[in-house]
Amino acid sequence: MGTLGELERAVMDAIWEADAALSAYDVQHQLEAAGRSLAVTTLLTVLSRLEKKGFVASDRSARPHRYTAVASRADHVAELMHSVLGDAGDRTAVLERFVGGVSPEDAAVLRQLLGRSG
Repeated sequence: MGTLGELERAVMDAIWEADAALSAYDVQHQLEAAGRSLAVTTLLTVLSRLEKKGFVASDRSARPHRYTAVASRADHVAELMHSVLGDAGDRTAVLERFVGGVSPEDAAVLRQLLGRSG
């Protein structure tokens, strides 16, 4: 997948928060409700880029086209974390700093998940 620019992230947030596939008009309404006004043509361009990047899939069988996320927000964030870790020269140092900065609640979840993975 890759990284998202600011506008792409705003569009993906709208799509990830939706319960169903969205048209560019639906995305426009959600962004307007959040205080951001964009032209539909701009949103169609962003959605096209997101489709090429593998973030969304479009249903072109009806008008207007509808877009859904290919993967969840959690999947995207996990991929980013793996990518950053993969780019690190000293993985141990990065993991130490990460683990040292998590809340006690997150540390407990990490212990539980690591215990499950064997």
